[in-house]
Amino acid sequence: MSKSKRRVEVVPSPEAEAVELPEAWKRRPWVPYLIMAIVIAAVLGSGLALQQAVTQPRSNVLANCRPSTAVGIHAYIAPQTICILPNHKYRATLNTTQGQVVIELLPDTAPVTVNNFIVLALDGYYNGSQFWKSETWVVQTGDPKADGTGGPGYNLPEEAGSSFLTWDLGSVGMARVPGGAVNGSQFFIVKGTWPGAGATATYNRFGTVVSGMDKIQAVTSTDKINSITISVT
Repeated sequence: MSKSKRRVEVVPSPEAEAVELPEAWKRRPWVPYLIMAIVIAAVLGSGLALQQAVTQPRSNVLANCRPSTAVGIHAYIAPQTICILPNHKYRATLNTTQGQVVIELLPDTAPVTVNNFIVLALDGYYNGSQFWKSETWVVQTGDPKADGTGGPGYNLPEEAGSSFLTWDLGSVGMARVPGGAVNGSQFFIVKGTWPGAGATATYNRFGTVVSGMDKIQAVTSTDKINSITISVT
């Protein structure tokens, strides 16, 4: 005959209900409140430390690179305001599950795209982003849905200035639906020969991998971007 299962519950015992405060606390009733304040301060402090650990320090050049108003998770009310400055070089270091990948950004040929990428990266948009597409010649990431259908709620304009650049090994561009607009967050990195006749549309080439191409070659669809660091010179 089987026994009936019982739920495991925490039930206050009579002894627990009759617990008395220590005599010293009775003479100093403020002590429990002091201890509570210390505990709360410790919790808040640990939260602040965690926030500081994941928030990227910004140089003065990037001080105005703040995102437009968020209307949801990974969604913004409008495209990002231009905040990058001329006569500066910008680099993005992708801290991936395969290792670090350094991208030299190209603001002279794709300023809107570079600006957009920097703002999203500084806002943590790409943290945890999966390389949902990994083929013999390309990897793609930057989609919060991790299925190729997501984006930040807006598209980017075509930047013809980058159209003269070739799509060599390590080229970085923005994805787009065939016949559709340039996606606002999804980007790809070329790791082999573009199939067929090559690119037949404008993909806003905005960067070149200058270090860590071996990490990109090793990326699979299970890999992710942990964070992105932006540096300026």
